[in-house]
Amino acid sequence: MARDPGLEELLREELGDRPGLSEKSMFGGRAFLLNGNLLCGARSDGMLIRLGKGNDDWALALPGVIRMLMGERVMHGWLRASAEAYGDDALRRRLLDAALAYVESLPGK
Repeated sequence: MARDPGLEELLREELGDRPGLSEKSMFGGRAFLLNGNLLCGARSDGMLIRLGKGNDDWALALPGVIRMLMGERVMHGWLRASAEAYGDDALRRRLLDAALAYVESLPGK
């Protein structure tokens, strides 16, 4: 998969310069980590969002949001948002806020 520089920039703008935030190349795209825990990511096939197991039903009901797959394995608590979904500023913010709330609850690595 190819990287998506436009989505990467959107995520940088949304996440700002909060303490503990870092970036690295992962999964064929760009990953954003908070205190060493994966928070979200950008690839040409969409935005990866980590909401945690059992916290994602509301997001799966939204158009353009699906569970992340690793090969054929379903990754519960991890979602992929299409350009249709992350292109909506309010929806992107809602997804990122939910991801931040979950990842901030995890111990740092």
